[in-house]
Amino acid sequence: MPNQPAADHTRVKIMEAIARRMLLTARYNGQALTLAPHVLFARRGDLFVSALNLAKAWRPPEEQRLGYFKLAGLADVEVTREPFEALPNSAALPHPEDELLLAVT
Repeated sequence: MPNQPAADHTRVKIMEAIARRMLLTARYNGQALTLAPHVLFARRGDLFVSALNLAKAWRPPEEQRLGYFKLAGLADVEVTREPFEALPNSAALPHPEDELLLAVT
């Protein structure tokens, strides 16, 4: 069974970052990332965050798009003091069966 306090900490940090439109730092599969989280959603009992990965080199910036990160794979999640601008149409869910929990407004 996953470490529940760590999972709750991750979920709360992501919710805070979405609500305040602040960047997150985290590790995902061992890689350090800076994320602009846009949507928290559930799929078949698992939690995911749709986020812009700022560690990725986007050429040109118009190609920026959200990636999907399973919360169970995120570690060392911290909210920064850096705000972000939401991408247009960023509250859309990737699949019709996904359940929206929180999105930037």
